[in-house]
Amino acid sequence: QVQLVESGGGLVQAGGSLRLSCTASGRTTSNFPMGWLRQAPGKDREFVAAISWSGRSTYYAESVKGRFTISRDSAKNTQYLQMNSLKPEDTAVYYCAAGRERGIVYSPVYTPRKEADFGSWGQGTQVTVSS
Repeated sequence: QVQLVESGGGLVQAGGSLRLSCTASGRTTSNFPMGWLRQAPGKDREFVAAISWSGRSTYYAESVKGRFTISRDSAKNTQYLQMNSLKPEDTAVYYCAAGRERGIVYSPVYTPRKEADFGSWGQGTQVTVSS
């Protein structure tokens, strides 16, 4: 079982930037797609971004496209979410996630598109954007 730990959350003014990190332990995630989800107060958890295990493919929710960038460093078992031009509606707890263990090899360009595509989650890190 993989353990995922997020860091980098905090309070920022609208228009500012934050960089979230997620480090995995317990097993390697180098051959698993990774991603980020978020949950705002009173709302369901929603998909934010995902990256294939090779790093060659990425996929974003429409609400963050052009502002957020997902990346990974497989040698460090770490993924990142660079968040620019933050808006108050980005306020949420952000969760790191890893693709499900399926017993078969993932395509190097496969990216999860929804919460159900992930099998492991971190505890989350709070991001608050003030107006």
